[in-house]
Amino acid sequence: MTDRFRILLCQLNPTLGDIAGNAAKARVAWNEGKAAGVNLVALPEMFITGYQTQDLVRKPVFHQTAIAAIEALAADCADGPALAIGGPGLEGAGLFNAYYILKGGKILSRALKHELPNETVFDEVRLFDSGAPAGPVAIDGVRIGTPICEDAWHEDVAETLEETGAEVLLVPNGSPYYRGKLETRQNMMVSRVIETGLPLLYLNMVGGQDDQVFDGASFGLNAGGTLAFQMAAFDEVTVEVALNRTAEGWQIEPGDFAHQPDHWEQDYRAMVKSLRDYCAKTGFGQVLLGLSGGIDSAIVATIAVDALGADNVRCVMLPSEYTSEHSLEDARAVAENLGCRYDYVPITEGRQAITNTLAPLFEGSEPDLTEENIQSRLRGLLLMALSNKFGEMLLTTGNKSEVAVGYATIYGDMAGGYNPIKDLYKTRVFQTCHWRNENHRDWMMGPAGLVIPERVITKPPSAELRDDQKDSDSLPDYPVLDGILEMLVDLDASVTDCVAAGYAREDVKKIERLIYLSEYKRFQSAPGTRLTKHSFWLDRRYPIVNRWRDPG
Repeated sequence: MTDRFRILLCQLNPTLGDIAGNAAKARVAWNEGKAAGVNLVALPEMFITGYQTQDLVRKPVFHQTAIAAIEALAADCADGPALAIGGPGLEGAGLFNAYYILKGGKILSRALKHELPNETVFDEVRLFDSGAPAGPVAIDGVRIGTPICEDAWHEDVAETLEETGAEVLLVPNGSPYYRGKLETRQNMMVSRVIETGLPLLYLNMVGGQDDQVFDGASFGLNAGGTLAFQMAAFDEVTVEVALNRTAEGWQIEPGDFAHQPDHWEQDYRAMVKSLRDYCAKTGFGQVLLGLSGGIDSAIVATIAVDALGADNVRCVMLPSEYTSEHSLEDARAVAENLGCRYDYVPITEGRQAITNTLAPLFEGSEPDLTEENIQSRLRGLLLMALSNKFGEMLLTTGNKSEVAVGYATIYGDMAGGYNPIKDLYKTRVFQTCHWRNENHRDWMMGPAGLVIPERVITKPPSAELRDDQKDSDSLPDYPVLDGILEMLVDLDASVTDCVAAGYAREDVKKIERLIYLSEYKRFQSAPGTRLTKHSFWLDRRYPIVNRWRDPG
């Protein structure tokens, strides 16, 4: 019987589908643990496949390859510490989200996830069968219970583990970021610790996967809920944790407490991390975007440079006769401040050619939104041509306010492969620009200082598709618009609720109508970083054909 137990917690970034690469990462981590002489090397939930797999895990050849890779790890990691790793599991005709303990050349145990999340971005009831709660596994004489992610958000699995003799809880996670998530996790885990009286190690993965970002921020809690250590957010790190046997049970030795950034920094880091990983994991080394001189394209350019470096970002100004001199100056200033390539591609001649081509068909009609959208779609065509020619992924730059009400042109400025600010309301875009101008971190590849000129932030927003156009011509001012959107979208509030909160019924009804009418646009929009529990994609799923309108 040992009185001291050491675990190497591996907060790492797997790539979904790269089973061989993820297995190689696991071997490197295990070798590090072996060299350090630990008892256990622990990796997050579903690490061998990456997470979330969605329906890919249901493909037999995929989950069979993943299970075979775990079996090979068991053989390769026979001479040293135990290795804990998440992956798919088969039992009879069932497919499970499983957590394996490998030791001595074999699979020592396998826990099957019982509580399957089926909300927000999760569809695990669709993908997996529910496993029965099981008891702990003994590793070097210490009984370890492994409730998998959602299993620790409910009482029953942890309670079963405590009743069957668990001395320590190790919770492997693939828990994606949303604003305020760390506080939610810690509060929930404190409940499990208080209920069971057991120390708890919460191990989360890091990295971007499509719209989701896994933010790490792993931690440990001793009995009573005292925080014993806190790992960094968003960083790949391995941390050795020691537990000591005492008369009151096992206790985690106090460790380091990594700084936890505020919500502004976490959001910005999530956008940078998601874009960096999206490009790395899809094979794009470079990106481009239309830089208009407005605030949205300025912050996207800044995020791109911070994620990929200035040499890998191309900014393209595509002015028309409606583009102001200020916009030309501001776009160039942003590109020069960031140090990235700036191309100038006027669209006036191309727009006139399209207008001439359509003139016989449009004869007798008055110019309207159609002509404005031609400009946007011509810009999209030119940007996609550059993307195709040079292999640079096109970024879109619509904020959540625009995405919500359809204030963007499909096949125009919505064209592109990724949108870092898709879940950032316009009012938060303004504040995020100020935050970035005032802050710089070592994970940013862009320069420090004022990278977004103050005029870009303060001038009235405009699409500049006609003379003297302002966003406020067709939408309420952004503080009002965003307040209504936060209620209708993020809080699922009724029209009556919004009116009771002080918003004009006319504005609320208009915005509600635009939200529903724009569903088809969102269905075809690029993925983007998830920052909230009500992002547009898996969090919020509405029909495209929909005649419902709130009668309130």
